Amino acid sequence: MNTSLACAIDDAPAPLYIVKTSTIHGTGIFARSTIAPGTCIVEYQGERIQWEQALDRADAKGPLNHTYFFSLNDGRIIDGGKDGNAARFINHSCEPNCEAMEHDDGRVYIYALQEIEAGEELSYDYALIYEERHTPAVKRAFACYCGASACNGSMLMPKRSARYRAQKALAK
Repeated sequence: MNTSLACAIDDAPAPLYIVKTSTIHGTGIFARSTIAPGTCIVEYQGERIQWEQALDRADAKGPLNHTYFFSLNDGRIIDGGKDGNAARFINHSCEPNCEAMEHDDGRVYIYALQEIEAGEELSYDYALIYEERHTPAVKRAFACYCGASACNGSMLMPKRSARYRAQKALAK
């Protein structure tokens, strides 16, 4: 997919989604009508900040916090909690029906991976990386409630084992 082009939603008369209460987690975004695979649904918007600012904001919320941060390829972060839009309410799923793609201009758009029926909740895999130890408290804080048949129970990416990290270090 050419990610240098603007998404057609910029000219759309109405959003393809509605925001309402979710059974997955708090608030969610749902298809207003059937959405075809490959359709650009919404841009993920918010204040663009440096990584250090994101760390400061996360620290202010406490060690186990949920944010609306979206990491960009250039190292910056989109903070959807500040000047963000409804895209921040798209929930995680282990079997997502959407994916987030960063375009060449640094804008992030959410695309349908498959046909999404009217009323179906939009989701993508957060693939969260948490560097600290995955303690029971951390696992509870980042528990997944997507209900997918292949749900792994967590929004976090699995940590690599110490053995794997040692092998990677030796390979360098």
